[in-house]
Amino acid sequence: MKRARIIYNPTSGRELFKKHLPEVLQKFEQAGYETSCHATTCEGDAIEAAKIAAERNFDLIVAAGGDGTINEVINGIANLDYRPQIAVIPVGTTNDFARAIGIPLNNVLQAVEVILNGETKKIDIGKVNDHYFINIAGGGRLTELTYEVPSKLKTVVGQLAYYLKGMEMLPSIRPAEVEIEYDGKLFQGEIMLFLVSLTNSVGGFEKLAPDSKLNDGMFDLLILKKANLAEFIRVASLALRGEHINDEHVIYTKANRVKVSNKDKMQLNLDGEYGGMLPGEFVNMYQHIDIVVSSDKARQMEE
Repeated sequence: MKRARIIYNPTSGRELFKKHLPEVLQKFEQAGYETSCHATTCEGDAIEAAKIAAERNFDLIVAAGGDGTINEVINGIANLDYRPQIAVIPVGTTNDFARAIGIPLNNVLQAVEVILNGETKKIDIGKVNDHYFINIAGGGRLTELTYEVPSKLKTVVGQLAYYLKGMEMLPSIRPAEVEIEYDGKLFQGEIMLFLVSLTNSVGGFEKLAPDSKLNDGMFDLLILKKANLAEFIRVASLALRGEHINDEHVIYTKANRVKVSNKDKMQLNLDGEYGGMLPGEFVNMYQHIDIVVSSDKARQMEE
C-alpha cells in the first residue's frame, strides 16, 4: 500500500480544511493510501514536516494550505535525493499555484477528487539565495503587501484584504534603482517591481505571465519600469486582461537565469512570503518536482 502524508495549515482559509479532515482521510484511504497528517504550528514547521516525510519514504505529500504552506513543503524536499510526489489542497487566500495546476479552489472535497483522478507531471521550480520557490519570486514595494496583510484580516475578508492593503500602499510606492541581468541581457534603471514567474497565476492575476509553461526550464520575467500613479494604475488594469506585456513601461521576456542587483534596500518575495533581502540570482531547476495536476492541465501540458 502507498503512503500519503498530509501537511496542513490549521489556520488557512478561514480554517476550512480542519472541518473536512475526516472525510479527506477517508477518501485517500479508499484510494489505496495509508494516510496520516501533520498540523503545522509555526512558521517553518512545514519545511521540517516535509523533510521528515521524505526521509521516511512517503510516496505522496499533500500540502493543504495557501501558497506559503506549499512553498515550505517544496523547501523541505527540494535538495533531497528522494523527493515524494506533491499534491495541493488549496485553502489559502490567493491559491495562485493551485489555480495554475487546475486544482479547484476553496472546495476541499472537490480538490481531493481532482487529485485522486489527476496525473503526476514533472515541473520546474526556482532557486535564489539557497531558498526555493514554486510559483513566483519578486521585489518592489508592492510585492511586499502579500506578507504585510495581517493573517486575521485575511481570515475574515479573504483576498479583499490584499486589495485594501494595496490601495493603502499605492500613494507611498517609490521606484528603486536596480541592475537586472537575464540570459546575456542587461536592464539598468528605476523600477516599480520585478517578477520572476513559473506559472501564469500571480496575485490572483491569471494573465500576468500569459506565456508561462510549468515545465519548459524557463522563467517568465516581468519588469515594471518607473511609472507615476496614473501610469501604474493603467498598467494594472491592462494586466487584468493580459494586455500589459506590450506597454512601454513593461519588459516581458523568458529567461533561464536572472540576477538582480539593487542600490536601494529591496525585500524578496517568494511565493507570497518574505524571503530575505536582495540582491539575488534566480536559477530555474528544470522539471525538478513531481506534482499532481488535474487531468485537464495534464492534457494541456502535452499539447
